[in-house]
Amino acid sequence: MRIKYTISIVFFVALVIIEKENNIISRVSDKLSSKQTPQTPLQPSGLSHILQKHNGSFASLSKMDSAFTLMKRRLENYSEHQEVMRRGRKHILLLATTRTGSSFVGEFFNQQGDNMFYLFEPLWHVEKMLTLETGGTNATAAAKAYRDVLQQLFLCDFSLLESFIEPLPVDHITTALFRRESSSSLCEDPVCSPFIKGVFERYHCRTRRCGPLNLTMASESCLQKEHRAIKSVRVRQLETLRPLAEDPRLDVKFIQLVRDPRAVLASRMVAFAAKYKNWKQWAMDGDVPIDDDEVRKLKGNCDNIRMSAEIGLRQPPWLRGRYMLVRYEDIARFPMRKATEMYRFTGIPFTPRVKSWILKNTQASKEASGVYSTQKNSSEQVEKWRFSLPFKIAQVVQRVCGPTLKLFGYKFVSSEEMLIDKSVSLIEDKVFNFL
Repeated sequence: MRIKYTISIVFFVALVIIEKENNIISRVSDKLSSKQTPQTPLQPSGLSHILQKHNGSFASLSKMDSAFTLMKRRLENYSEHQEVMRRGRKHILLLATTRTGSSFVGEFFNQQGDNMFYLFEPLWHVEKMLTLETGGTNATAAAKAYRDVLQQLFLCDFSLLESFIEPLPVDHITTALFRRESSSSLCEDPVCSPFIKGVFERYHCRTRRCGPLNLTMASESCLQKEHRAIKSVRVRQLETLRPLAEDPRLDVKFIQLVRDPRAVLASRMVAFAAKYKNWKQWAMDGDVPIDDDEVRKLKGNCDNIRMSAEIGLRQPPWLRGRYMLVRYEDIARFPMRKATEMYRFTGIPFTPRVKSWILKNTQASKEASGVYSTQKNSSEQVEKWRFSLPFKIAQVVQRVCGPTLKLFGYKFVSSEEMLIDKSVSLIEDKVFNFL
């Protein structure tokens, strides 16, 4: 009884402290909480030893141990907030949609060096599981899940993400993390554990041989880095991420990457041929049913991108100084200039290593410029779509995505001749205020 009484008192005190600092506590939705499996601390707490030693007598207190672990982590997060304020740690979220050049732009931060922890598309796992469980992605449920996972990852906590990885990691070790090799932080010491012969890892590190990914070690490495960056093409509405901007433990900078919707569609028709077979058929037939689900989906995507940008450019108090809009076309034409602006916006030093990578990878040969490559001959990529997308398809995009084209400064084409005339630029000179 004495042990139980002491535990209850300590637990109550912890709750009081947490409530007092309620602005630093994030709440995961009930649905997600039921799936969460907190990561095992490196050093078992004294309470854990007690519960293990008296397992028969105190089995009923095992849940209390979990609660203490959670409280301890939250208190540590508050201490980390104080450290963020002192050291100026930045949390960068690169938001985009598929085929906008986000993998290429994400490398601007992945190549930063030892002071950056970069993650490539961690929300892939969340989207996949939610889709499998429901037969489709519920926008509201997905938005909450994406937000909560991003928030925890920015705090270097992989436990919520773990619950979405299939198969479920064992002792926080997985061979299934999507595109692990695209995150330098996950393929370097000390995260790169000894290689294990006979263990298959689809997205294995390519620069060196590593064993399965230990997410506890990844968490430790993340905590040691000065800055953290995440790239995602799955967030639909910027406003759903407001809690991240208002979390005092974080200093989030949102960079929204956009591209001409006509170019995006042309690229998707090549990269995702099976999904876009209707569009390919329409391109050959020259007749597009404007009320088709695929056309409505295109309009919905354009509207989401535009509405997010309108909120960001309006600079409400919660986004003031935290939002930047970048066009892929500007990065492709002026990569060094735009990278300099992005780094100035984030408040992170623009290192020689990043500059070198940009110079090397914006002058790539045709052999190196594959569909999923991060090596591009940038100026060529800007105009390429104009010679593959039929005028009829371009007209449909202009009809359903007109407001989006206008907001981002993309000119409409009125004829096939204008579409393929390289002397006519379809990109207006436009400055987006973001500070």
